[in-house]
Amino acid sequence: MKALSMREIERYDRQIRIRELGVEGQLKLKNSRVLVAGVGGLGGIATMYLAAAGVGFIRIVDEGVLELNNLNRQIPYSEKDLGRLKVEAAAERLKSLNSDITIEPIPEKITSENVDELLRDIDLVIDGLDNFKTRLIINDKCIEYRIPFIHGAIYSFEGRLMTVIPGRSPCLRCLIPSAPPEYDTIPVIGPIPGVIGCLEALEAVKIITGVGKPFTDSILIFDGLNLEFTSIPIARSPRCPACSILTD
Repeated sequence: MKALSMREIERYDRQIRIRELGVEGQLKLKNSRVLVAGVGGLGGIATMYLAAAGVGFIRIVDEGVLELNNLNRQIPYSEKDLGRLKVEAAAERLKSLNSDITIEPIPEKITSENVDELLRDIDLVIDGLDNFKTRLIINDKCIEYRIPFIHGAIYSFEGRLMTVIPGRSPCLRCLIPSAPPEYDTIPVIGPIPGVIGCLEALEAVKIITGVGKPFTDSILIFDGLNLEFTSIPIARSPRCPACSILTD
């Protein structure tokens, strides 16, 4: 396990002072490897907080090119990044935020053919995607490899969060057995992916460090219009094609 440098002790001083985290928790963050699938509104926010927190290795995967209509919510970027690959611009931004960590940008679409390689040596996955077909591909492989998977989704003024710990909690297929019809364009107000992306990053920090209780066995729904959070319990499905054969 890599030790903390004096520079890192200074950088993460406010986190190390948290009794539940301390130096041990910071070392766990430094030695962790996270995949962020999609670096748009959700993934872009989550990745920035993971980088700021000191997650030592972050693999970002997105085939997209930055467009003007992304800028109402995808705050790692600026107008000078228009037309650039998102992972390229995001990696540059993240390294400017924290030069002590490793960012691996991969400009690819996640498919059933490349997902195994993308998950290689990864400890945790964050969902920054905009479609359920790809989410379910990742969910199934995370179940197979026993990798924690933090699901986030947004639409208009609503956001959702669900944390999957394979073998211990319901997975995304327990809730959504097959991909529903998708929207061509998802309407969204910028702060909604900001809220959910921050919560995804917080869940990741908790799982990596072993602090607190992950938000499992429920889905969290955030209603931005009324500023309300609702938690809906979810049980593991005995007929789930992905996780029903797993035990803790």
